[in-house]
Amino acid sequence: MKLDSFFVQHQIFTVNELTAWLSKEFTCAINYSTLHNSLAYHQKQGHILRIRRGLYYSIPKGTIANSYPIDPFLVTSQMAEDAILGYRTALDLHGKLHSTSSKFIYLSKKRVMASFFFKDIEYQAVSIPLRLKASNNEQFGTQSINRLGQNILVTTLERTLIDVLDRPHLCGSWEEIWLSLESIEYLDLDQILKYTLLLGNATTIAKLGFFLEIHRERLMIPENYLENLCKHRPLKPHYLERKHKQPQKMISKWNLIVPLSLINREWEEPNGNI
Repeated sequence: MKLDSFFVQHQIFTVNELTAWLSKEFTCAINYSTLHNSLAYHQKQGHILRIRRGLYYSIPKGTIANSYPIDPFLVTSQMAEDAILGYRTALDLHGKLHSTSSKFIYLSKKRVMASFFFKDIEYQAVSIPLRLKASNNEQFGTQSINRLGQNILVTTLERTLIDVLDRPHLCGSWEEIWLSLESIEYLDLDQILKYTLLLGNATTIAKLGFFLEIHRERLMIPENYLENLCKHRPLKPHYLERKHKQPQKMISKWNLIVPLSLINREWEEPNGNI
């Protein structure tokens, strides 16, 4: 079974994608025993690398399979049929993540399983927010990006900004989050407002309003835009970080209690021991 041309066209592939290609290329019925043996042969020859059951990575001829660099973004995109790269992984793919990470995150409608590890990288599935599933808007604020010849689905910068504020535990420390989000140079404010209201979390709206107000000049945020967001803030004070044990300050406009370390950007202060 000649599969070389398929391997060249597909850096990463599932067995289902391979069988679909074979059905299109050849008129005869697929012999699954022959297909299994063929995959085993190519794996033994170092032409492909098995990531997990039903998922393979193509290895260029002349290179060693076990030492060939695997693109984790491609792997993440194939962790589920409906996988959407999100949170810190979306920031990373958009070139906005402040520091590298060995954890890659994707959204899926399927039941969230335990993390999957491959070559010292963790692949974590997270559930799609309930409000998006209830309104049938799972793919709102997503875009297709070509990666090594294959299209992968990722949340836009606008959705990613809000998702990160909504589930900060998926994105590292607040210093990491703030520095990553501050690298965003342009935002579609209409899309941000639509997605924020669709998500329907008052605390997340307060976090967004607080962030946008601090960066309103750089991001050119109109005052009436902030006033509109303010109408949807929490009715009572909410914590930006409830578990934070350091001194905090109440931001009355947004009914948001924010750590002073974030307000004062303490990570920028010089080390007193130097």
